[in-house]
Amino acid sequence: MAKLTFSNPTISPGSTILVTGANGLIASHVVDQLLSLGYKVRGTVRNPTKCTWMEPLFKSRYPSSHLEIVQVSDFGVPGAWDAAIKGVAGVAAVAGGVGLQVQDIDKALEEELPWNEALLQAAKNEPSVKAFVYTSSAWAAWTPDPTKSVELTEWSYNDHALRVVRSDATPHEKGIKPYMAFKTLLEQRIWDWVKRENPSFSFNTILPDTVIGGCLDPKNQGISSTCGLVKCLFEGVNLELLPLLPPQWHADTHDTGLLYVAALITPGVDRERLFAFSDRYSWPKVGRILKALYPQKDIPVLEDDGWDRTGVPNKRSEELLRGLGQSGWTRLEDSVKACAQGFAQL
Repeated sequence: MAKLTFSNPTISPGSTILVTGANGLIASHVVDQLLSLGYKVRGTVRNPTKCTWMEPLFKSRYPSSHLEIVQVSDFGVPGAWDAAIKGVAGVAAVAGGVGLQVQDIDKALEEELPWNEALLQAAKNEPSVKAFVYTSSAWAAWTPDPTKSVELTEWSYNDHALRVVRSDATPHEKGIKPYMAFKTLLEQRIWDWVKRENPSFSFNTILPDTVIGGCLDPKNQGISSTCGLVKCLFEGVNLELLPLLPPQWHADTHDTGLLYVAALITPGVDRERLFAFSDRYSWPKVGRILKALYPQKDIPVLEDDGWDRTGVPNKRSEELLRGLGQSGWTRLEDSVKACAQGFAQL
């Protein structure tokens, strides 16, 4: 259970925090951690009829909590965020509109950047907003490659993906690098807005790597995002998807949700990039962990594909987690166990 270890949070418990895309894997954990610390949450979703599980779930976990679900179905409509942001003290911007299969990064940027800037502008126009946290991606910093030893810094960007996408490389050679290049450009443009507009609120970005960990409501929420790949490995299906994610780092769901809260409420955290990198992983290692947890289950044995050798700037994020009572990053073994406990009961 998270707990404040400092007496002067930037945003006081009882204040309302806006969480966009609140029904998603990461965002639902942000909601969970905020409610556990006594914050009120206003969560946006595209379709409330598909999210009726949320209020009963969180009321059962935190009986005295306050969760308000509001609909924002079209991010691009002028004024889409004005009502949702009214009176909130902080914003956790988690929702995204572009998936992995990006074909044209410039077109994707034209579609995604305006509504993100509109959300930022709405926050700037709302006097009550004290903090804003924006979701980027680990892949905005680098392209994982277990054959290379790389040292990332807080301000590393994935120039490699941009070069490949702008080159005459084949679609096979580009792989999912268009998505990486898109996330790189989008975060850079978001920072450009912050530098240009200089809002009074604190602003930080969070860069989660492959998200693995517990799901809050497996039956109603489903095993979504990259947690679904752990389930695929457990069931021995769609294994051809796994090589798309070579050995790199994982972001535990609990760790990541708590990091958003830390970025919102910890004094002195401003204009930083925070890396949500809990522990290294590879799919063969995940398979071995699953086999140890479920020895009776026929878990596919995957060929070793190396191990990540990237040095990452995740100490600052770990320091922030400790400020909310956590001892440190969650180990891969514990994240896989929490993930498996969710889908094994379905």
